[in-house]
Amino acid sequence: MTQQTHEPGTPPTAPGPATAPTTPTAVGPAPAPAPATLGAPPFPPLAEPRPLAEPRVWPRTFHDRLTAPLPGLKALARFAREGAVRPGPEGLADIPRLPYEPAPLPRVDAGTLAVTWAGHASWIVQAGGLTVLTDPVWSRRILGTPARVTPVGVPWDDLPRVDAVVISHNHYDHLDAPTLRRLPRDTPVFVPAGLGRWFRRREFTCVTELDWWEGAELAGVRFDFVPAHHWSKRTLTDTCHSLWGGWVLTVPGGRRVYFAGDTGYGHWFSRIGRRYPGIDLALMPIGAYDPRWWLSDVHCDPEEAVQATLDLGARRMAPMHWATFVLSAEPVLEPLTRVRTAWEKAGLDRADLWDLPVGASRTLD
Repeated sequence: MTQQTHEPGTPPTAPGPATAPTTPTAVGPAPAPAPATLGAPPFPPLAEPRPLAEPRVWPRTFHDRLTAPLPGLKALARFAREGAVRPGPEGLADIPRLPYEPAPLPRVDAGTLAVTWAGHASWIVQAGGLTVLTDPVWSRRILGTPARVTPVGVPWDDLPRVDAVVISHNHYDHLDAPTLRRLPRDTPVFVPAGLGRWFRRREFTCVTELDWWEGAELAGVRFDFVPAHHWSKRTLTDTCHSLWGGWVLTVPGGRRVYFAGDTGYGHWFSRIGRRYPGIDLALMPIGAYDPRWWLSDVHCDPEEAVQATLDLGARRMAPMHWATFVLSAEPVLEPLTRVRTAWEKAGLDRADLWDLPVGASRTLD
C-alpha cells in the first residue's frame, strides 16, 4: 500500500523535513481566489468509491503526512514552564453568556440539507435522506479536560436513527468511546486509515477506513476523506499510527458539506476546494488556538478559519470547536467575536456566516 503524500494527479513533492504552513495575519476585504466555481469539474477527477467495510492493510505510522513537526523537548519544556492552557478568571467569566439554544431537530426530506450543532465538533447532518453524526461526543467530561461548559445541544434520546458516523481523528475530544457505545454495532462508520481496528475491537461491523482523497458511498451519499493539518494520538505508544483529516459529504444533486474536523491553516484547503468544487457549507473550527506558538500548526484561529473558507470556495461557514470544552487559553467568548469581525472584514454576506448557538439548526432547502 502506497501512502498518498500528495494530491492524486499532481506531481509528488520531493521528500524532506515537514514545514509549517504559512499563516495569514489578517483577512482583508479582497477574498482569496476561489478554487471552485459553480459547475466546475473536480481536478483531478474523483476516485471510484471504495467498497464499504473493505479490509485494508495500512502502514504502521503516518508521520510522513505531518505538515509541521510535532513539538520537541524545548517546546514541551516551555509549555510546562508557562502553563498557559486555560483562560484566567476574566476569560472564564463569560461562560454564562455562551450561546446555548436547544430546539427540536428540523423536519427534512431527502432533498434538504440541514445541520444541527450539538457542541464542539459534533454535528447532526441531515443530508440525502441520511442522518450523519460527526465526531460524536455526548459525554459530560473527556480525559484530561474539565467538564463541558455548555450542555449537549441535542439529547441523545431525541436523535433520529443514526445512519452513519464520520470520525476525523482519534483525539479524545473527537473520538469518545462512551458515546459510541450507545450506537448499534451495525451502524456504518467512516474513519481515517488505521483507525478501523479500534472500532472492530468494539464489535462495530461496518467500518470503512479511507486514505486521503478516497471516498465511499452509502445510500447515494458520497463520503470523501480529505487532508487536514493535524496529527493523531490516543495512548503513549500510538502517535500518528492512524490518519487524521476532514470529510466532504456529497448528496445526489451535487450539494456538498465539508466537515473540517480539527486542523490548522495551510495549503490543503485550496486543494480540497479544487477537488470538490461547489461546497455549500464548511463546518470550520474556530477555537482552542491560544497560545499560538503552541497551537498554530494544528488549530485554526478565527481569522484563519475565514481564510480557509475562502480558500475552499465554500459559500457558507458554520463555526465549531468552541463554547463546549475549555481546551486552551483564549477567553471563552473571543472566538465568536473574532470570527464575526473577520467575516465582516472579508466583505462576506453576514447571512452566510451560520454562527449557531449550541443546539440550534439551519436548513438549506
